[in-house]
Amino acid sequence: MHAAHWLLLVPSIGIAAMALVAAQPATPPPADVATVFRTLCENCHGATLAGGQAPSLLDDEGLHGDSDADLARTIREGALTTAMPSFKGALTDQQIRALVIYIREGRARASQGTMPAPPTLPARIESERHAFRVELVADDLETPWGLEIMPDGKLLVTERPGRLRVVDGDRLLPPITGVPAVWEKQDGGLLDVGLHPDFQRNGWVYLALSEAGGAAPGDSTTRIVRGRLHDGALVDQVSIFQATPALYWASNTHYGARLLFDRQGLLYFSIGDRGRPAESQDLGSPYGKLHRVRDDGSVPADNPFVGRTGAVASVWSYGHRNQQGLAIDSQTGALWATEHGPRGGDELNLVVKGRDYGWPTITYGMNDNGTPITDRTERDGLEQPVVYWTPSLAVGAIAFYTGDLFPRWKQHLLVTALAGQQLRRLELDAGRVTNQEVLLRGYGRVRDVAVSADGPIYLALNNPGRIVRLVPER
Repeated sequence: MHAAHWLLLVPSIGIAAMALVAAQPATPPPADVATVFRTLCENCHGATLAGGQAPSLLDDEGLHGDSDADLARTIREGALTTAMPSFKGALTDQQIRALVIYIREGRARASQGTMPAPPTLPARIESERHAFRVELVADDLETPWGLEIMPDGKLLVTERPGRLRVVDGDRLLPPITGVPAVWEKQDGGLLDVGLHPDFQRNGWVYLALSEAGGAAPGDSTTRIVRGRLHDGALVDQVSIFQATPALYWASNTHYGARLLFDRQGLLYFSIGDRGRPAESQDLGSPYGKLHRVRDDGSVPADNPFVGRTGAVASVWSYGHRNQQGLAIDSQTGALWATEHGPRGGDELNLVVKGRDYGWPTITYGMNDNGTPITDRTERDGLEQPVVYWTPSLAVGAIAFYTGDLFPRWKQHLLVTALAGQQLRRLELDAGRVTNQEVLLRGYGRVRDVAVSADGPIYLALNNPGRIVRLVPER
């Protein structure tokens, strides 16, 4: 499923020159990947990777292998049948891994072109299995983040600045009052919304948000609350998760937070690493984890770390960076999750009780500033993603399609993306992704997806903020 990779070829350098390059002392170049490329690769492959003395890295010319490992090996060892030298004396394994990501980013930019400004919604899109159109449901929203379909067909939508709204048909109703105050900076604000499985009887609405608190101004963290909707207000509020004051930090990143109920009525919620990667590996920290609790916030006795000294009892799995999507396959009961990588290495994971998903010990990405994190993409005892995306899509919410309007999409996984501004359809078979298709691209950042019981697919878009609906075009 991964994009092809390219052999670095330097045909104009003779054998003697190649030996001279290979014999250079191991003086590490600057750490950021753009400078590494400019110093060692640009002279032959061009500033834009489009080629010069050596072939372009933006197409399939010079193809040699179809994995990251093939490209890394070529950079590290060279190629004896060409003038491509070995760089193992000049680059660390971490820098070689960063170059692999850099080349894949360049190829993606070249193949996709510049992302257009969000145009008028398309009247018709032809996909592999269905033709469909995109209908506007609600406009003029400010960064809609979470989206739920209520039993009566109305939509419940969060706006990141702190508003909870109901969409009734084509009417956007006034904000619900009584919503807790949020800390809206960078990744923070009013995030996901969820409905209790027995919402029609008990009326519980769940919210994930970032809030200020702690010892110093500017400290914040993730909080999970529930309440009931009554006469346009959120009442009877109760905290499901709230950190101690010491865990409110001066960081505005990686709050999570997605909410999901399983078939037993247990609540899963994700919290990111809060910008401190080591937290993901610390079972005594709630950060960088997927949590599992009862609907009132109490912890089930069969959670994997219940009774372990120092461990947070609600933790279900760990080693996560910042999970942004959760979904359960209604046929198998399997729990799937998407996760933001750093620069590259977005992941789709099949989440299993008590497992370690590796962050930051292993990753397919690098730091946002182009410096490498590690050369290790796998290690014994750490889970591998089912699929990873490099370059990063800023992968978001996910949902299985269970409706009847698009019968040839049944049980396919719908995956949203922010930076990629797209909705993808993934076909699964025995825990593997067998096909991916981009259904929608370039109409704004796709933040959330929800499948209605009667079949339409609803999307929350950012920039501009609106709710749209996908319906078949017959």
